[in-house]
Amino acid sequence: MGALGNDSAQSLRAALTRHLVTEGTIRDERLAAAFLAVPRHVFVPRTPLRIAYADDVVLMKRNQAGEAISSVSQPSIIALMLEQAAVRPGDRVLEIGSGGYNAALLRELTGPDGSVTTLDIDPEVTERARATLEAAGYDDVAVLRTDGEFGAPDGAPYDRIVVTVTAWDIAPAWVAQLRPHGRIVVPLRARGQTRSIAFDRVGDHLESRSSTLCGFVSMQGVGANYERLHPIEDEVVFVTYDEDQEDEPHPPDGVLAQPRLQVWSGATVGREEPLLDLHLWLASTLPGYCVLSGSEWSGAPAVATADSLAYLTSRPTRQRKVVQLGCNGFGPAAAELTARLTDQVRRWHALHRHGPGPAFQVYLSREERPAGFRIARRHSYIAVTWPE
Repeated sequence: MGALGNDSAQSLRAALTRHLVTEGTIRDERLAAAFLAVPRHVFVPRTPLRIAYADDVVLMKRNQAGEAISSVSQPSIIALMLEQAAVRPGDRVLEIGSGGYNAALLRELTGPDGSVTTLDIDPEVTERARATLEAAGYDDVAVLRTDGEFGAPDGAPYDRIVVTVTAWDIAPAWVAQLRPHGRIVVPLRARGQTRSIAFDRVGDHLESRSSTLCGFVSMQGVGANYERLHPIEDEVVFVTYDEDQEDEPHPPDGVLAQPRLQVWSGATVGREEPLLDLHLWLASTLPGYCVLSGSEWSGAPAVATADSLAYLTSRPTRQRKVVQLGCNGFGPAAAELTARLTDQVRRWHALHRHGPGPAFQVYLSREERPAGFRIARRHSYIAVTWPE
């Protein structure tokens, strides 16, 4: 369907695809064929070929504050999300957040009997997407300029919705425009981490089928949101909270200057082992959960009161590739907070470290209050459960 381009581009494209297959990122033969077919360099004009076909994000636009607001995503992240989406020949697909390249891959996957609609709120982005899609041979992709919060009702219902910007909530329009048993893949931001979650529509709610850590530019328009930052050390270290944690107490500036209490859990993990499931477990079980940002503590999970703070840390062991988990506490309630935090570290280590990880459900009705840990959003509840 797409034009293969010159020999150099074709060779680099084949090398990128082989890399993604070898790494296990691409498992579906149809997806590998799509990566071979779509000329990525067309969607990143004025970019050297070696960069266009590197497994890296290509930044396309920043706002006045210097923040990235448009990019062509890293191929491995795109592949992970498309594996999650499991697009079938003949599917009707809506993409929210347009760059052109992902829409072209989706068009390859839907085949001649399917369709792809891609939308973005930024007119520069949609103009570029329309031009590059046409240049690459995908002029039958519908490109719309509109706020992604409201989807594209004229083309509904969709078999698949793929969101390529960080979302803070599931917009009601997305569920309304999704077929029963259809799938939405969305990078959902909660408690300081972003996960690409594949949700299937089951009745009037969504149930997760897979999740993977990722990073994207943030959603703009009506659905835009942000984390709340409170300084605790000279405006360079902050504790961050979500929108639904507005009433949570936060420690005062200078709390880290108080005497430190250090407690070790006895639980050990690999030095390079991802611990985001542990972070979410702590968020699920500890009132006052927050995240440290800035300086050496950036991204550390923490628990806070109005006068105290404890955060997760680690130390080397005799095994070079293994560390022990513990926590540092500060303030009058340091002993209590460190005890609570280390207890939950031990519980996660015993029950969930090698488990299937968290499952997610989204309920749009605020009258439905699902069991377990709930994250309240503007339109929904996100429920997090932990199969053992």
